[in-house]
Amino acid sequence: MNHSGKIALITGITGQDGSYLAELLLKKAYTVHGVVRRTSNLSRSRIEHLRRNKKIYNKHLFLHYGDLSDATTLRRIVADVRPMELYHLAGQSHVGLSFEIPESTCEEAGMATLRLLEIARSQSQPVKFYHASSSEIFGNASETPQTENTPLQPTSPYGCAKAFATQLARVYRGSYSLFVCNGILYNHESPRRGENFVTRKITRAAARIARKLDNELVLGNLKSQRDWGRSQDYVEAMWLMLQHKVADDYVVATGETHSVGEFVEAAFAVVDLPWDKYVRHDPSFDRPAEPTRLVGCADKIHETLGWKPTGTFQQLVREMVEAEIAAIDSGA
Repeated sequence: MNHSGKIALITGITGQDGSYLAELLLKKAYTVHGVVRRTSNLSRSRIEHLRRNKKIYNKHLFLHYGDLSDATTLRRIVADVRPMELYHLAGQSHVGLSFEIPESTCEEAGMATLRLLEIARSQSQPVKFYHASSSEIFGNASETPQTENTPLQPTSPYGCAKAFATQLARVYRGSYSLFVCNGILYNHESPRRGENFVTRKITRAAARIARKLDNELVLGNLKSQRDWGRSQDYVEAMWLMLQHKVADDYVVATGETHSVGEFVEAAFAVVDLPWDKYVRHDPSFDRPAEPTRLVGCADKIHETLGWKPTGTFQQLVREMVEAEIAAIDSGA
């Protein structure tokens, strides 16, 4: 293992992407530091295997208490850690929920990004900064598929906050020559996806119904289309962006769309059950404003950084359902 001596700081290390990114960087011989909230000790399950590993924890992986709203603490963490790369992944990332808690969503996705950009700008040694943007910035997109140059037309408080942060990142890159990249990531899933996300809700229900623990799945709009990829691939894209000689923005996507209904069908196919027997539509789950067909064109990252997604849509769904079944069977 080469000891590159690289130091990275990850906000949101306990999340789906943060946990996979931590694993990737540890494999690449980084020293990894993560910012965790005091309350998130309940939700650290995604990095628990790393914390339990005595060869890794407090040797190559370090956790620091901090909150995105607390600039003083964030500044102190960055000064102590002196990261070469900062991956900003933290924040409320549930689009539907952002209509219910719009202010805290904008605070976490928008203002926190500004705070971190200011901290990065004031460091004596340069910091490469990755900002987790989102396809939700395109919202009611004027073109399909979307590219890095598609106009921003968000349709949710979350999308608005991400659009604000994405533009700020561009301003800091242009005005202060800060090395900042926006990763405009389309939906990406894994067995570590949060349980309030529709994909996890579907795969969990399919497994529970197959094991006779539940008997129905209630969903909103089944026609809603998404460009779904694998989280494990998408964190690789984040890393590649910060290794390139110039900072830039990149769309990270599969270029394929599937409906929520197709996801349901694929999930129930894994457990050999007829989905239509168990799925019920509840209009109250539909979003106030649903983005038009969000599908990304990842040509730029493919041509510039050589990244492309692996695996198929069916494989992703199978991986998620099988992980749910394994968890039930092991009594987890």
